[in-house]
Amino acid sequence: MLRRGWIAAYMLAGCLCTLHGQTVEEPYAGIPDDSLFTAPPLVMPKEDSLAVVMMTDSIRTKAKRDWNTWRPNPKRALWLAVVLPGAGQIYNRKYWKLPIFYGGMLGCVYAITWNNQMYHDYSQAYLDIMDDDPNTQSYNTFLHLGTTVTESSKARYQELFRKRKDRFRRYRDLSCFILVGVYALSVIDAYVDASLSEFDISDDLSLRVTPAVFGDQTHPRSLKPAGIGLGCSLTF
Repeated sequence: MLRRGWIAAYMLAGCLCTLHGQTVEEPYAGIPDDSLFTAPPLVMPKEDSLAVVMMTDSIRTKAKRDWNTWRPNPKRALWLAVVLPGAGQIYNRKYWKLPIFYGGMLGCVYAITWNNQMYHDYSQAYLDIMDDDPNTQSYNTFLHLGTTVTESSKARYQELFRKRKDRFRRYRDLSCFILVGVYALSVIDAYVDASLSEFDISDDLSLRVTPAVFGDQTHPRSLKPAGIGLGCSLTF
């Protein structure tokens, strides 16, 4: 009996070991250990450091404009001058023209302001001298010291203030027209200057005198006699 019990126990243990070997598998069976835990090495392309630096500098550095060969665009110069007075001359790189146009415009603005102020003052003086209210005597500020307006001289001063009022109004309007003319001149100058920038001005300024034959060259059998002379050609 004891011998049979040991044999049964031995057979049971063998069955358990066989069952355990069939159901439990290793999680990484069939995969090499080196490929599981070791990453493949990264292969970096070889680059020339000098070429990389030169490429970076070329991207960061903006190409400089050659002002000797640069030519302005006439349409762009025109629109810049229309939007902002003097911008066309700045675009054409003609900075010496700016004081001329700005000086003319500022002078016109000053003339408009001063003539307008004098016009209003003389208009008020003319209205005061024309009414019969003794409290309105602003015209006295335009009279010489010690001079007063009497009944005998009132008509003369009325005509004087009327003429001066009209004169300063005319000067004010004329200054406005001159201001518009200076502005238009700056626009025209910017466009024409940009257009003429492409005009080839050569240093070769010479006069050539060559023999020439004058006559009707279209009809060789013409009875008109041909003349011989000198032809002049001017190169500029």
